[in-house]
Amino acid sequence: MKNLVEVRWHGRGGQGAKSAAQFLAEAALDSGKYIQSFPEYGPERAGAPIRAFTRISDKAINIHSGVTNPEVVVVIDTTLITPQVLDGLGEDGILIVNSSESPSEIRKSLGYKGGKVASVDATKIALETVKLPMPNTPMLGALLKVTPIVPMKALEGRIRNKFLKKIGEEKTNANLEAIKRAYNEVNVE
Repeated sequence: MKNLVEVRWHGRGGQGAKSAAQFLAEAALDSGKYIQSFPEYGPERAGAPIRAFTRISDKAINIHSGVTNPEVVVVIDTTLITPQVLDGLGEDGILIVNSSESPSEIRKSLGYKGGKVASVDATKIALETVKLPMPNTPMLGALLKVTPIVPMKALEGRIRNKFLKKIGEEKTNANLEAIKRAYNEVNVE
């Protein structure tokens, strides 16, 4: 891992982008890393576009601004797949999209000539496992497959810690299954 990895998440209010960014950061913290995680809202309402950010480093983080040049961009909502999601993403960047389209189709539609593009139908996985259209946890699985920022065990531990008392063992296990399915089903080019 580089000294500092920045991830920008694109989603809509209520889809869990903020929570996914936080889960990733807390799993990194549990792995001995320094972290930052924060959202950026427009109108605070369900369905409004939001961005969330995660910073992970081996050293203390002294940056206190939004993420403008992320190494990884995660798009949770397919309606947000526009060229703007590429803003600041470098030539060696990683774009991970919740979509049933192939990475090459996404690359072509966005005109992205950079690094890796990955896609996974996280909404379908969420509906089949969690029984809700909450694609955030499957997107975490896809992210860890494409770039192992944190160990899977750390993420699983964090999910268990946060969800077990809140939503019970059955739904917690369903979220963990969603993560593992996305990890195994993500397509990368």
